[in-house]
Amino acid sequence: MTDLEYLDRAETLLRQVEAQCDHLNDHSDADIDNQRSGGMLTLVFPDRSQIVVNLQKPLHEVWLAARGGGYHFRFVDGAWRDTKSGQEFFRQLSQSASEHAGLALRFAPD
Repeated sequence: MTDLEYLDRAETLLRQVEAQCDHLNDHSDADIDNQRSGGMLTLVFPDRSQIVVNLQKPLHEVWLAARGGGYHFRFVDGAWRDTKSGQEFFRQLSQSASEHAGLALRFAPD
């Protein structure tokens, strides 16, 4: 993957997460404040806990840091997959966000 392809896919991922946070806030009891700063997106939950998603451009990875741990994702076979477990990004984000929010939240690729 070229640098340009990586940036295009990674930026799309961040925009999808932002849009889905807004959707969840409008259609559920979730109250997720999402703050974007360059290649980093911070999701802040009512208890002030955070999930941070940030781009690791030199590695062509997207990292997710949450209460339950840290995860590194690479774009493989059409999806962002954890480099250790192979778990898909949105599935991991859903699990982590549900843990932080204390209610079932679902994030999915567009």
